[in-house]
Amino acid sequence: MNPVVGLDVAKGESQVQAFLDKKKPYKPSFSPTKKIAAATPFLILASVSSITG
Repeated sequence: MNPVVGLDVAKGESQVQAFLDKKKPYKPSFSPTKKIAAATPFLILASVSSITG
């Protein structure tokens, strides 16, 4: 597996999406609040790495 966390940063709304492998999303993409936006990719990455080993 090749887990990836994508972060699309924009002025209006940012999106976060995690993939376990190519074309296999971990969960649906979501828009984090500004208060947790900085930590969100790291929290998702920790969750994905616990699943993928």
